[in-house]
Amino acid sequence: MSETTDKVKGTANQVAGNVKKNVGDAIDNQQMEAEGKAQELQGKAQVETGKAQGQAKGAWDETAGKVKKNVGDLVDDEKMEAEGTAQELGGKAHKEANR
Repeated sequence: MSETTDKVKGTANQVAGNVKKNVGDAIDNQQMEAEGKAQELQGKAQVETGKAQGQAKGAWDETAGKVKKNVGDLVDDEKMEAEGTAQELGGKAHKEANR
């Protein structure tokens, strides 16, 4: 799955699991409560998986941007240097968004 898909499905599982857990608690159904807690934890894991994917993509873009920026500087290509800087900054932002 993609990072966005994992985060969206994970959030949905967290919410659904929380509701199920609370309903189970309210009607004194321990099995339902346990199933809800399990679903909620599964959702949290999915969200964290999505975040990890986002951080990895951000790190990749940041590193590739640095390389491109440095190569552009080395060969005196301002456009390549600017593109590298933009990619590097985008990668940093992507990592931060997935903390």
